Amino acid sequence: MSVGKTILLCDDEPAILKAAEFKLRGAGFRVITAGDGEAAWEAACRDCPDLIISDYQMPRLDGIGLLRKLRADERFAGLPVIMLTAKGLELDKRMLQETLGVVDVMVKPFSPREILARAKALLEVETPA
Repeated sequence: MSVGKTILLCDDEPAILKAAEFKLRGAGFRVITAGDGEAAWEAACRDCPDLIISDYQMPRLDGIGLLRKLRADERFAGLPVIMLTAKGLELDKRMLQETLGVVDVMVKPFSPREILARAKALLEVETPA
């Protein structure tokens, strides 16, 4: 099970936060939520998550700004990050992966089941048979 694994979920859309949080918590993850990049940065510093799932477009600090802050801090240099976006074709996925270490990009709308599957795969969590 995923006990002990912490996911920081950051999105400015409350419905997305609630749906994804519900699915991830139901699988046993500890989930911390943030409504913007600044709040996510503060939560990352406080809670040292195992995975960050962040929206691309957010107020105060967007997903790219958050990633730049994370990658500049040695505590988070290798932290896996999934980027959520409504701008699917406009984002350069390769650039995000190569320059900012994004491990996956998910285009909205997405299924909470899909986000759970990707989180489990990244954190190498066993799925019950």
